[in-house]
Amino acid sequence: MYTGEDGMLMAATFFGQAARGAAMSRKEYKACAPALRQSLFEAQQRLGKTRAFSVVVVVAGIDTAGRGETLNLLNAWMDPRWIVTRAWGAPSDEEAERPPLWRYWRSLPPRGQIGLFHGAWYEPALDDRVERRCSLAAFDRRLGRIAALEKALADDGTLVLKFWLHLTAAAQRKRLKAFGRDPLTRWRVTERRRERARLHERVARAAEHAIRRTDAVRAPWRVVDAADRRSRNAAVAAGVRNAIAGALDRAAVRGPKPRPAVRRRTVESRDAEAAASPTDRLGALDLTLAIDRKRYRAELAAQQGRLSRLQRLAAARGLSTVAVFEGWDAAGKGGAIRRVTAALDARHCRVIPIGPPTAEELARHYLWRFMRRLSRAGRITIFDRSWYGRVLVERVEGLASPRECMRAWPEINDFEDQIVSHGILLLKFWMHVSRREQLRRFHERRRTPHKVWKITDEDWRNRRRWRDYEHAVSEMVARTGTRRAPWTLVEANDKLFARIKVLRTLADRLARRLET
Repeated sequence: MYTGEDGMLMAATFFGQAARGAAMSRKEYKACAPALRQSLFEAQQRLGKTRAFSVVVVVAGIDTAGRGETLNLLNAWMDPRWIVTRAWGAPSDEEAERPPLWRYWRSLPPRGQIGLFHGAWYEPALDDRVERRCSLAAFDRRLGRIAALEKALADDGTLVLKFWLHLTAAAQRKRLKAFGRDPLTRWRVTERRRERARLHERVARAAEHAIRRTDAVRAPWRVVDAADRRSRNAAVAAGVRNAIAGALDRAAVRGPKPRPAVRRRTVESRDAEAAASPTDRLGALDLTLAIDRKRYRAELAAQQGRLSRLQRLAAARGLSTVAVFEGWDAAGKGGAIRRVTAALDARHCRVIPIGPPTAEELARHYLWRFMRRLSRAGRITIFDRSWYGRVLVERVEGLASPRECMRAWPEINDFEDQIVSHGILLLKFWMHVSRREQLRRFHERRRTPHKVWKITDEDWRNRRRWRDYEHAVSEMVARTGTRRAPWTLVEANDKLFARIKVLRTLADRLARRLET
């Protein structure tokens, strides 16, 4: 923490050491700009052809340092068809109803393209700290979440580049005066900009803290002296070009990413994993629990009526709910979901069935397709399968590497913590049946004309790997069943009992939230 005169001196010293740009003459700039522009364009073309990774360029900095001008230059020097350029102001109503990072996730470019972000996730955090709307501890928590996002993107292959365009207090005042003298730029000299100039040292201290806190090997900061426009432009363009070209060269040396091999486990390795696995909560479930049909009808009416009333209250208060349904094939997820939606106002409820990712989804981080589907305030979103596919089917079937699966645990926990921290009620259900009961339901589906479409060769193949899936589920429950996002394990050998448990759990959790 930097306070008083010592803090100001340290901030000034930090930026003075980090950015010592020399002024570039017009002649020098005209001599180097064509070659720099051509090489930057060529790097972008190579990226577009290989689609080896995506690029996120964050341009932040002192007000009037030329962030917009720099982004305009990059757009002019490259093919804008393969660039996503975004700038954010105050959150819209739609954005404010989702977690703070939601609006940035939506704008992430696919592989082969470049995202140019004006300020991005740093700007609102810095604004709140400079305006003293958040404490240092709250600022650090936000920076920690930003660092986690950038790590997740970098681990997924995204090239994350961050530029801080810096001006001294004197240079900022000089630029504001120049804006005021020019009729074409006079509109830029607003009262807010004058106030920011007066708070220059406070901005610098907050920026230094943010840079130190979020600087990482795979998401590094580059501090650029923005006093001279030409040297600033050349430094940023060269930084982007060098980073993309270098990453492409490294990708070419490594070759195409191999598809992870399906791991075939011996009896001995399975026993060893079972001995080392987390507590087997699945094995502790009493799958004999059941309910007779008469009691089921009475409970169904009571719980659906209760849930209907609670949803209307939640909608009026703007409380959102996300319900995740996972479970074995034929465990009754669909039946439970239908009983839930039957109690809800369809205008405020959405069921999202999750299948294999599309080409558009595969071109981005695996959490992208889930974050973008979070609903607005007051609605209930039900995921029929979810982001847990990364640590279940993708893990067991070898569609994700062991390293990707290990990265998924903290990424999922952070993703869910963002949901809960925003005030959204999150419920996670695992529908559990015995292997024998699953086999009985498979045969029943084959004999029932209106259910035969539900049974596929994939279901039979998955069944043969029951032990592998069972181990993956046990680890999933242990690693992601947090205090703020616990799992509800549903004994589902009896479908009627399972449906009532789901409805009662959902209504109980919603009622408790509405009481707070």
